[in-house]
Amino acid sequence: MRTRTLGTGGPQVAPLALGCAGMSDQTAPADEAAAIATIHAALAGGVTLLDTADFYGMGHNEDLIRRALRDGDREKALLSVKFGALRSPDGAFVGIEGRPAHVKNALAYSLRRLGTDHVDIYRPSRLDPDTPIEDTIGAISELAQAGYVRHIGLSEVGPQTIRRAHAVHPIRDVQIEYSLFSRDPETNGILDTCRELGIGVTAYGVLAHGLLSGTYQQPAGGDPRAHWLPRFHPDNLATNLTVADRLMPLAEARGISVAQLATAWVIAQSRERGTIVAILGARRPHRVEEALAAADVTLTDADLRAIDEAIPTDAVAGTRYAAPLMALLDSERGPTPSESTGN
Repeated sequence: MRTRTLGTGGPQVAPLALGCAGMSDQTAPADEAAAIATIHAALAGGVTLLDTADFYGMGHNEDLIRRALRDGDREKALLSVKFGALRSPDGAFVGIEGRPAHVKNALAYSLRRLGTDHVDIYRPSRLDPDTPIEDTIGAISELAQAGYVRHIGLSEVGPQTIRRAHAVHPIRDVQIEYSLFSRDPETNGILDTCRELGIGVTAYGVLAHGLLSGTYQQPAGGDPRAHWLPRFHPDNLATNLTVADRLMPLAEARGISVAQLATAWVIAQSRERGTIVAILGARRPHRVEEALAAADVTLTDADLRAIDEAIPTDAVAGTRYAAPLMALLDSERGPTPSESTGN
């Protein structure tokens, strides 16, 4: 599996990263033994970039990763950590914080939970509307100068914010939802801006939260995610599953699964759109094995055209998040008037 540079001057990474959020899922008991085995399987397969956040399981995820890496595996792993999402004791999200004092405090706690003296990529999880991005990135830059942070990333921000942040300190990657079901980054300037500035992209949601897994089964009582993921709402779900089914004959023709085809499609976008790494959300080692096989799939131009024809950008029903969550995404606000006029 060939590695690639994550942004100009960034670390060498595989075309896959391991997203660890599901290992600390608050809706179901975590199988910690399986999660740790999954991290070990990823590292053994050459997947070194581990994506976490201080609010995943409210610290549980970072502690889990520390235990997975305690036997000398820390040097093999690249830790990408998000911060800034505030939670109450009942797990509810209650705000976004990007003030410099919070940045430094949050990293101090993350370093302790992770059992390390540095993180490889540190990034705000969302844009704090009350704190200039220059202040947030400036604080991380100070931490980088002190050796606590190796690289700086962003998450779910639009082109103007990317440019402002990059002017303060080189940004290595922008984390954004990007899949066959979420292709807005192609048209809203995010991918183009990253390519222009030499910034990598780490794409999450590559299987559309399970809709592109090829194995999704609708729960009898409805999917509890429907209230915050409209694509799972009964009004949209049947349409979206029908659209996803269009990938089955294409996957079967290649002798791979729908999930592997969808993952390979994201990885293949690096050819023309700059460095893109697909974040795999997995809690079991066999999911890592399936994804590693997908990373070895080479899609031809004809394959890519067939996939685009099967799933046009306007075929998906529903927005990717409910309205209150969409309002928190700087990446979804569209260009400012000055950007649209070129002034």
